[in-house]
Amino acid sequence: MVRIQRALISVSDKTGIVDFVKELDKLGVEILSTGGTAKLLHDSGIKVKEVSEYTGFPEMLDGRVKTLHPKIHAGLLALRHNTQHMQTLKEHAIGCIDMVVVNLYPFERTIAKPGVSIEEAIENIDIGGPSMLRSAAKNHLDVAVLCNPGRYNKIISELKRNKCRLSRQLLRDLAVEVFALTGAYDSAIHNYLRGHFKKEQASPSFPQELVISFDKIQDLRYGENAHQRAAFYRQAKKTAGLAAMKQLGGKELSFNNILDLNAAANIVKEFELPAAVFIKHNNPCGVAENRDLLKAYQDSWACDKLSAFGAIVSVNRKIELPLAKLIAKSGFLECVICPEFSPQAVSVLKEKKNLRLLELKDLCRKNSEFDFRKVEGGLLLQEDDDITLDQNSLKVVTKKRPTAAQMQSLIFAWKVAKHTKSNAIILARGSKTVGIGAGQMSRVDSVFIAAKKAGKFTQGSCLASDAFFPKEDAITLAARIKVKAIIQPGGSIADEEIIRAADKHKIAMVTTGIRHFRH
Repeated sequence: MVRIQRALISVSDKTGIVDFVKELDKLGVEILSTGGTAKLLHDSGIKVKEVSEYTGFPEMLDGRVKTLHPKIHAGLLALRHNTQHMQTLKEHAIGCIDMVVVNLYPFERTIAKPGVSIEEAIENIDIGGPSMLRSAAKNHLDVAVLCNPGRYNKIISELKRNKCRLSRQLLRDLAVEVFALTGAYDSAIHNYLRGHFKKEQASPSFPQELVISFDKIQDLRYGENAHQRAAFYRQAKKTAGLAAMKQLGGKELSFNNILDLNAAANIVKEFELPAAVFIKHNNPCGVAENRDLLKAYQDSWACDKLSAFGAIVSVNRKIELPLAKLIAKSGFLECVICPEFSPQAVSVLKEKKNLRLLELKDLCRKNSEFDFRKVEGGLLLQEDDDITLDQNSLKVVTKKRPTAAQMQSLIFAWKVAKHTKSNAIILARGSKTVGIGAGQMSRVDSVFIAAKKAGKFTQGSCLASDAFFPKEDAITLAARIKVKAIIQPGGSIADEEIIRAADKHKIAMVTTGIRHFRH
């Protein structure tokens, strides 16, 4: 165990620091400190020695240099069991520092302020703090390093219990925590500066080295399967997206729940009018948009009632009592996510004890970010598929033109196709899906599945395909089920025969020039 006799205290976040240092003082620990921390401790009646007095060297350059001194870092880095190290300290009249309590300048909070300047951001890059933390953490066999105010009570308890000594295991845990903090801190600086300077480049590129950091939010019930453990993390210092959702009721979330909630949240953001989405296995099994939210919900559920069993439901408006009653009668559902629930809606839905209720205030706001995909031994990075469809850029390629109503239905179906696993086929009537074919190895199979789901509602429907048609077989099948209009990217070497097939069957076809594969 390591005996704590001298501690250096320098904190930006002063939460709990006075009470903590008072306990150290009672235990006879000598306190070194800097700047505002030293003043706070002194004003609280604690005996403190300023670092400048200890080193014999003043703070300088507006405080940029204060702890970067051999008397500090040698006192932290010297190996206590190394005779030569200890002799060197003695020759230079340097004492050992046994504990460092440091947290860093609030860089992330600074850059989050509206209109922050690059100069202010740079001034909030901590230099001395990370240096002391890393020195102490490197020498954790002999030095306690504390960067988390949540640890204060545990440290004091162990010091009191062990006559001002700390266990090796605790010292190791503290050191690991430090390197997680400094890694995340440097990552935040890297990401900010890269983003800031990228604006000055003619054609920004992906970073040569990718550094990201995540904080754990919670453990999950299980992973994709019950035998797999799982946890949910958020990108460090960010509270957007699912990391900001609030659970109001129901069981703990599972890995698959969160994947499906993500899909549900992303698709419902596509719609400005009230919309409802049923998600199953990361695919929509029903989507509808309507000025009346209850009607949108009913239309979405009606698309595929069988698949809706055990689904995730997302709506882009506040859920009030009437919709809550409707949801309660919809059979077994896993989760409901929306921007807000009324208290009456919560009361009704909480009667379904296993139904998870999630509020996400920014559910209607698109957050354009990178898309990460983990692969064996690496990571794929791409921009989000957030391109919007310009109706004026659509090209009618057939003799028959879609009606205005059909064009609106095609655009609606196209939005749904974007969020459906490829090969994706969407059948829609008006602003509601009637059949969805997803994730098939051949596009014509997806048409078969969508048609089977839609039944009699294929007649007069509009069809969206997330990618081009390689053969005319899907067009022939679309004609057989009485599809009246098709939207697809175009660009196939078979485009001419595809268009001829559409003309033959008097189907209107428009092309987007955009593909929406979702693997």
